[in-house]
Amino acid sequence: MGKTYDRISGRLRTFIEEQPVFFTATAPLDEAGTINLSPKGLRGSLAVLDEHTVAYLDFAGSNAETIAHLRENGRITLMWCAFQGPPNIVRVHGRGEPVFRDDPRWPELMTHFPGIDPARHGHRAIVVVTAELVRDTCGYAVPFMSYDSDRPLHGSRFARETDASLDAYFHKKEHIARSIDGLPGLPLPLPPTPPPAGGG
Repeated sequence: MGKTYDRISGRLRTFIEEQPVFFTATAPLDEAGTINLSPKGLRGSLAVLDEHTVAYLDFAGSNAETIAHLRENGRITLMWCAFQGPPNIVRVHGRGEPVFRDDPRWPELMTHFPGIDPARHGHRAIVVVTAELVRDTCGYAVPFMSYDSDRPLHGSRFARETDASLDAYFHKKEHIARSIDGLPGLPLPLPPTPPPAGGG
């Protein structure tokens, strides 16, 4: 039986923080537009900032649908499900905002992801989600699957990129600056990587 919560705390927070993968769902306002569903991984790339806010790192890739949809309307759903242990599914429905490299909040937000090296993954944005509705359901039909490790491929692929070469890479991709439906996506040119909080 599904339950609704007014905050992300206690066992809900623990469950979210323990999962190695989660999913994001967004959509444009146009009813004929393309709905987007994305898997997100890499341990340490998601943080619960407080009882009403979560954030995750948006890594380099060949599309920017989530960013485009959030820039247009802000709607987002995050979902975690248990592939091990007791069955459970948690969804956070809320409003999301992509925070880009040139945003003054960037250095402080990055302190919530100490295990992730920004030089290895080509960070494009930090997506900050304010929860409006938090629900969990049974997850009885979710199969058991084991987590072995994170794939090293993303880090090894993008570690060799500089800010300039990554910007060039994004300019070559059809659906980075614009979504599949033509919405504004990642703002280009890509701003340089800012120094860490407290750095010079």
